[in-house]
Amino acid sequence: MKRDEIIRRLYALRDEKYLKMQQTSIPTLPKERFIGVRTPALRALAREIAGQADTEDFLRLLPHEYFEENQLHAFVISMDRDFDRCAARVEAFLPYVDNWATCDQMSPRAFAKHREDLLPRIRVWLRSAHPYAVRFGIGMLMAHFLDDAYDDAYPRMVAEVQSEDYYVRMMQAWYFATALARQYDAALPYLAEKRLDQWTHNKAIQKAAESYRVPQEHKEYLKTLWLK
Repeated sequence: MKRDEIIRRLYALRDEKYLKMQQTSIPTLPKERFIGVRTPALRALAREIAGQADTEDFLRLLPHEYFEENQLHAFVISMDRDFDRCAARVEAFLPYVDNWATCDQMSPRAFAKHREDLLPRIRVWLRSAHPYAVRFGIGMLMAHFLDDAYDDAYPRMVAEVQSEDYYVRMMQAWYFATALARQYDAALPYLAEKRLDQWTHNKAIQKAAESYRVPQEHKEYLKTLWLK
């Protein structure tokens, strides 16, 4: 599907009420970058165009003008089951990811069965100068390396990320809050021993306290670790 047709389809799916909500929830983008298409409709359109012959042409049209184009791009990538091609597409796209929603909703299916191949790429993303590449790398550690593939090196990698970017630090906090739900004994020392900066430390505790996956007794103890 050519870009002109994609844009026409996106405008046909526009929801004015949703548009206003989008513009508020992603304040880092100018309001004119939004068309106002709901996520289920975007996913359906992504499924439609993913297998078409000219899909690669759309993926090469970077940077995209609209937020919804970035979302379509992320959803098409996420459906790709070929690891090497998918990883190459991700790395070509990451420098152009410019908001938390596109970053977080890009969740490639191919990565789950190729963790050994994924890990070296995550290490590169964590060292990137681009905040959304770093955020994506932390997100992939959280998605694929907190259960049976867990290793004590992984929270250390996240803790060692140094960034003043709000969206990177928020993802670091989210990672540790999730780790407290899945790997409590391993994650707790990062809070108990104050290994994180104060903002990330407290935000991780806040998120853990809000999580239904963290037992109440753990929440009560974590609250005593709050830094004033």
